Amino acid sequence: MFAYIILLFTLLPALELAILIKVGSHIGAVNTMMIIIITGITGAYLARFQGFLVLNKIQTSLNQGIMPSSELMDGLMILVGGIVLLTPGFVTDILGIFLLIPLTRKLIKIFVRNKFETMLKNGQAVRVSPFSNYNKEYTDIDIS
Repeated sequence: MFAYIILLFTLLPALELAILIKVGSHIGAVNTMMIIIITGITGAYLARFQGFLVLNKIQTSLNQGIMPSSELMDGLMILVGGIVLLTPGFVTDILGIFLLIPLTRKLIKIFVRNKFETMLKNGQAVRVSPFSNYNKEYTDIDIS
């Protein structure tokens, strides 16, 4: 997992920079900067709008006594999408827009849920640390 994070923080900025340079050479630096600014502003507005919609759904679910797990996942995806849209670059903008649009967010949510369920079934989601009680021996003590 750590290797994926290292790759993400090294390859993604390099890819973004290469694409920005390529686009800038075709449409000009000013137009490229305008696109970056417009996507940032539009993304912030869309994240705010979608965030308020999901917040209302969460409140409605809680008032009905229902655990809003799907809505909380939507909220997390909207937060990540909004943050990603604020970073300059076309790849992150596309990812951020996908996380903010309800239809694509639903598809991503289904994929993530299936991936997580598969990891749980295969035992890959178990985290063992020096502080965990995994694979330790226990002694039952009768306190009655």
